[in-house]
Amino acid sequence: MTSSNNDLVVPERVVGLDAARGRHGARADLMVRMLQVGDPLADDVIVEFDELGRPARAALQRGLTKGRASVPGAPPAVAALLAHTETVPGWVSPELLDDGDRTSLAVPPHWRSLAFSGGSLAHTYSSPAIARLLVGTGRLTSTAPRRLAETGLWNASTILPGGLRRGAPGYVQTVQVRLLHARVRASAAAHGWDAGRWGVPINQADIARTWLDFTVVPFAFLEGVGYRLTPDEQSRLYRYWWYVGHLLGLDEVFFLDIEGHARADDLLDLLDSTTAPPDENSRALVEALFDAATATLAAAPGSPMGTSGWRDLLNALAGRYHGEDAAALGIPESPLTAVLPLLAAGEATARRYQAQVPGGVQQAVEDGTLAVRGLITALTDGGTAYQDHVAAP
Repeated sequence: MTSSNNDLVVPERVVGLDAARGRHGARADLMVRMLQVGDPLADDVIVEFDELGRPARAALQRGLTKGRASVPGAPPAVAALLAHTETVPGWVSPELLDDGDRTSLAVPPHWRSLAFSGGSLAHTYSSPAIARLLVGTGRLTSTAPRRLAETGLWNASTILPGGLRRGAPGYVQTVQVRLLHARVRASAAAHGWDAGRWGVPINQADIARTWLDFTVVPFAFLEGVGYRLTPDEQSRLYRYWWYVGHLLGLDEVFFLDIEGHARADDLLDLLDSTTAPPDENSRALVEALFDAATATLAAAPGSPMGTSGWRDLLNALAGRYHGEDAAALGIPESPLTAVLPLLAAGEATARRYQAQVPGGVQQAVEDGTLAVRGLITALTDGGTAYQDHVAAP
């Protein structure tokens, strides 16, 4: 991290680096270095899984749910990962962990779903390197509904009150997702992944992108319907997700200085401005994602619209958010774009009213918590990819 520009290895995937240096200074070169860094603790566990098999997997799973002390004979890499995840940094607020991600829980379910698919995941897929990796493994184009549900299950489990406490579902699933990333890195490397062109698979910069995709991105997306966060709501959001970043194995240099959208936007600009435009893999993933998301919205009990109506709304909101990248992502113009200002005005009015009514925000959080618990119940049907690959056979 102290290397000069002369010995900086820049993967071919990086574009616009000089301009990024002009806006972001040394942080741009840090980002480039992080493209070649994975997650050594998790990567070592995958090696141990392959060498030791069931005993290592069983030790990891028991340690996640029961604590490291319950597996005194755990293999070294498993023990090291458990030690890292169980060591709660001093900057983690116990109150926030008990309360959950109140900022996200207060978002009405239909808006949260639209922001999740049209904002969070579509932005993830807009990176050609990430899209190439996912399409190459066949992870989403053929099984989009399942993968959408799995990511939704992880996100829902993560934001619930107490969800990140040691042994809780959100804590366990976040570490399982971290290990799935490590498995993908190992598999891609074994199958000839070109790190010189694309960087290490699911590297630190890509994990930072994912972290932003569940913090600033969905709420920037929701500004299209007038849903704007107060400074206090932003602070709670980011401080909660600091710990998610820690559990995901993200270097804290990426997130510990972010307490609001302004700093998050700076990091987002750095990552986006050095990423090539979406490609055919990105478009394939977004098309499959939007098909799955709108079918799910239309099938929800009491849905006010059918699939085509939800698709028009999703296209309108996603087109507004992604701007110039919308066409490259295959997002067409929507007949509902013209009504977005009306929706935004209505939602902004509802938010102001909610803030003024005693207990209004708390009621929204409670309603959201109930809805998320219902979502988890609906989505919990067999194992997920991130759970199955660490399960002891």
